[in-house]
Amino acid sequence: MTTALETLRRVFGYDAFRGPQGEIVDYVVHGGDALVLMPTGGGKSLCYQIPSLLRSGVGVVVSPLIALMQNQVDALLQVGVRAAYLNSTQDFETAMITERALRSGELDMIYVAPERLFTDRFLRLLDELDADNRIALFAIDEAHCVSQWGHDFRPEYIQLSLLHERFPRVPRIALTATADELTRQEIITRLGLGEARIFISSFDRPNIRYIVVDRENPRKQLLDFLAAHRGEAGIVYCLSRKKVDETAAWLNTQGITALPYHAGLDAVTRAKHQQRFLREDGIVMTATIAFGMGIDKPDVRFVAHLDLPKSLEAYYQETGRAGRDSEPAEAWMTYGLNDVVIHRQRIDESVAGEDQKRVERGKLDALLAWCEIAECRRVSLLRYFGEESTPCGNCDTCIDPPEIWDGTEAARKAMSAALRTGQRFGAAHLTDVLRGKSTEKVAQFGHDQLPTFGVGVELDDVAWRSVFRQMLAAGLLHADAAAFGALKLTDAARPVLKGEATLPLRRQKPRVKGSHKKSVLAGRRLGADIGLDPAAATLFERLRSWRAEQARTQGVPAYVILHDKALRELAVRTPQCMDDLLAVPGIGQAKATRYGESLLQMFAPDHP
Repeated sequence: MTTALETLRRVFGYDAFRGPQGEIVDYVVHGGDALVLMPTGGGKSLCYQIPSLLRSGVGVVVSPLIALMQNQVDALLQVGVRAAYLNSTQDFETAMITERALRSGELDMIYVAPERLFTDRFLRLLDELDADNRIALFAIDEAHCVSQWGHDFRPEYIQLSLLHERFPRVPRIALTATADELTRQEIITRLGLGEARIFISSFDRPNIRYIVVDRENPRKQLLDFLAAHRGEAGIVYCLSRKKVDETAAWLNTQGITALPYHAGLDAVTRAKHQQRFLREDGIVMTATIAFGMGIDKPDVRFVAHLDLPKSLEAYYQETGRAGRDSEPAEAWMTYGLNDVVIHRQRIDESVAGEDQKRVERGKLDALLAWCEIAECRRVSLLRYFGEESTPCGNCDTCIDPPEIWDGTEAARKAMSAALRTGQRFGAAHLTDVLRGKSTEKVAQFGHDQLPTFGVGVELDDVAWRSVFRQMLAAGLLHADAAAFGALKLTDAARPVLKGEATLPLRRQKPRVKGSHKKSVLAGRRLGADIGLDPAAATLFERLRSWRAEQARTQGVPAYVILHDKALRELAVRTPQCMDDLLAVPGIGQAKATRYGESLLQMFAPDHP
């Protein structure tokens, strides 16, 4: 009997499983239901792909995104797995051919959209297969889509409990890259996974550097950040469609190839832009959260947020699209008080019930608090997901620790200004009052006559903005979205206002010009020569050109042919025979057979 390790080596070209992969595979192969929580890039797909190959029948994978299905199937066909997908992009004839292949046992795996899965036609087909014990398993990818509390809720996912009810003999494996305890429990309840074994991997992505900056001049700040990533692929997230379009257009004027992506674009344009991002080098995708879930591109070197995400789960999921190849990557975000007002307004004006609104407000508060912490960002982020760790040395607060100062008196002045102006104004106006600025608006309301006028001259505008932001994050102030962001005191403010409690605040040190780029590039060089001597670097570039031509010919993303890691191994090892090729991680039997002759010619002594 073929073992899981033999299949891993022969098909996928790897000698060993990572982390809990082997245990998960063994459990599912033997018929167990499983819930797998594993970070992006951690190898979730192998956890159901190998059991699908080892168990009798076809593995049925439910996937929420068309692009994800296509990429997964492209990659599986490359390694010799008989895979196909069914979704709305196919014409009737193509769908019928796929269904016939499924019925006749010609497929190892079938990817299907949930809407297609629940059609009477497809359910009857599954009934036929199940009657002959020809369904190996059901894999539910991106399982957090089932949660109404989550950031990627898909209503059709709730119906997936039908799989257990209709096909009780077939094992199920639900997988997600992120889920807090609330979302985790909802996945278990809604999918009927009460008896499933839960596998939780470390959520740490040590190769990703986390950086959060106070918004001052966001376009200039973004451009400064991107200076260290010229020619690299990345994603820039914006909150609105308009901002996506404007940012993409502006980046192109700055010599950066950027494409917009949001739900307001027609399907053809979205598909075209996504394919360019996946298949070309150095494309920056400027997008709303409509883009990203399931994107397998391994060499995304950065994810930048120009606006605050909705929650730490959303932030983790979105930033997790960087560095899937385990090479150094960055998650950069700029945010300001206006983000808080916009998000609270969206929550308050949504049609969600009060319970859900309360949960969403709590998640937003947790994200705000994370943005303002003085401790290691990674420690705090992992703690949110129930995992303890130690300071990482690879986030902004570790690299350039903020100073901590006693902000109690400043906070009391800020609260007094808010109270004396009737709790009807935002941070900008209150800062003018505190700093003694006789603006037209301040004079109009007579606020230049208040006792608090000018009592905060010791702090500049930037410092006061930081104070107000941290008070919001600490829950001492509430930004009333219905009153255009007016800051109001909460019950938690009373002890500080009365002098019964102190309030430590963080003061970020002024950034030295150029320090960001130097810290980013520490221990890492951009380009093909990472860790390679000149001869190997030249060979690596030749291999990349070969790969690009293969990808163009086949109409697939370059990384589907071979990852950069495999190319670097080839450049270093210069294999001389098929056995040498098979020893390179990421090259299994099918790829060695398909590309072996072409690759080996490149390493021949007489090759030009």
